[in-house]
Parts: sequence; structure tokens; C-alpha cells
Amino acid sequence: MTDIFKLLRGNPGDSDYKKKGVIVQGITGAYGSLHAKSMITYGTNIVAGVTPGKGGQKFEDKVPIYNTVKEAVNASGANISIVFVPAKFFLGAAKEALEAGIKLLVAIPEHVPIRDTMQVLDLANKMDAVVIGPNTPGIMIPDLIKIGIMPPMPFTAGKIAVLSKSGTLLYEISDALTNAGFGQSITIGIGGDPVNGTRLIDAFNMIKDISDLEGLVVVGEIGGDSEEMLAQHIINIGFKKPTVAYIAGRAAPKEKRMGHAGAIVMGTYGSAESKVSMFNKANIPVAKRPSQVPVLLAGKMQQSD
Repeated sequence: MTDIFKLLRGNPGDSDYKKKGVIVQGITGAYGSLHAKSMITYGTNIVAGVTPGKGGQKFEDKVPIYNTVKEAVNASGANISIVFVPAKFFLGAAKEALEAGIKLLVAIPEHVPIRDTMQVLDLANKMDAVVIGPNTPGIMIPDLIKIGIMPPMPFTAGKIAVLSKSGTLLYEISDALTNAGFGQSITIGIGGDPVNGTRLIDAFNMIKDISDLEGLVVVGEIGGDSEEMLAQHIINIGFKKPTVAYIAGRAAPKEKRMGHAGAIVMGTYGSAESKVSMFNKANIPVAKRPSQVPVLLAGKMQQSD
């Protein structure tokens, strides 16, 4: 499994520790430029932008813009890219990035055609690269690096990992954790499209061996079986770190799509009951509301002392 921490921050003692470079594809668009500025303000090391036809210009009079990802990679040495392009252009942008040597691709656009996503994931697998998203708020290590569209206010550095299918709930629950004194070691937005490059189980495998990890929060939602798969995996490997969950859409009517493209329940498949039951089997309490998450986490941590 890819060492996501090494990709994002290197290893303590390395010359590039805390200085990992990030490329922004679509940096001159309204959405891309807005969030590029936000990432720079947060302290993310944005080393290059890519917009075809605008090579040679500079973003904010500082960040060089290139016509292709290959040029940006060659000039900067970066292997992380965040993509801000319309869904219909995502396939081309993602393939260009992966073929140029990008190892972590954060895919912001939503409603990417499933066939396009599958092609990108196939290429990423061949290139030993990680894709976060599509339709993700991004990934961050609080107080170190923010690669995405999340507001910085809810997050603070700590030792709790948060994996979330929902961007809004990622912010809300991280804020509740912060206010309760639980900082976050890493937060990953899985993405809300039906097919995602990093599933809950993949994200879990990326973070489960973090040396100073003290707890885990999983924010799932109705639809699909990724929560059940994760719970069974946690049982299988005997993961013992304090873990709690929240399932969005518990009150949603069956067979009605709610918000995310993947959040639809057919019969009992993908139901909240199925997910809660499986988490309970894994000894993972499920909060009934976001504000309850830190309360349950505190209880689990007391049990583990």
C-alpha cells in the first residue's frame, strides 16, 4: 500500500520534509484560482500550475504556469497534482498527469462519467499512483499541507484520522472533534461519485499503521457496501485503535437518491441498518448525530486505556 504520509510530507530528517510540491491543473480557472490561493495561504507548497495555452505566465506573480503537466513535473520535480477541470475534461487531464509521473492525484470535479473514472483508475494502478476522488473535498494533514477545497478553520493538528465520504460532514465532524480537544493527524475526503479512486478500505489501509495514531473516525453514508467491507476488514485484521463511525442519510427513504451519486438504497442493499449492524459487529459505535462523534470517541479511548 502506498505510504500516503511519505507522499505528503516525506520523512523526518529529509531535506524536503514539510516542503512537498503540488501542481494545480486548471490554476487559471475561477474555481482553480480561488482554491489555489487558499492552499497557498494555508502553507501548501504550490510549485506550478497547468493551463494549456498559458505557459510562461505566472499565477499571483509567483507560481509558474505551464502548458502541460510534463513540463510542470520536469521543472518542479513535484509528484502531487490537484485537478480543477470540468468533468468532461477530467479523463484527459488525469491521464496526462499520471503519464507525466504524478503519484498522488486529487480529483475535485464531480459527476465524472463512470467509464472515464474506470480508465483513470486502471492507469493509476499500472503507474502505482493514488487517486483521491473524483468529487472529493481533498486531503490534508492539519497545520502542514492542504490539497483540496476544505476550509481550514475546522481542522487542527492531532492524532485522530478522519475518513469521510461527505465533504460537509468532514468539516462538521472535524470541527466537533477539534472543539472536544481531538486534533486530526490526517483527513481524507473519499468523494461522492459512484466510483472513487480511493475507497474507505483503501484509505484505512493507508493510515492504519501511522505510528502515533490514537483513534479513527469513519464518516459513511447510505448506498453501496464500502462501510460493510471496511468493518469486516477491521474485524479480520484485528485493528484495535479506538474507532467510531457516523452514517449519513439514515432517515432517507429507500430507493431514492440523496445527494451523492452513490447514496441510493435498493431494498436492504446499502441501507443504514446494514452498515450500523456491521460496524457494531466490529465493536465500532455509530453516532446518531455528528456532535455525538467526539463523545463516543472519548468513551472508546477511555476503554482502551
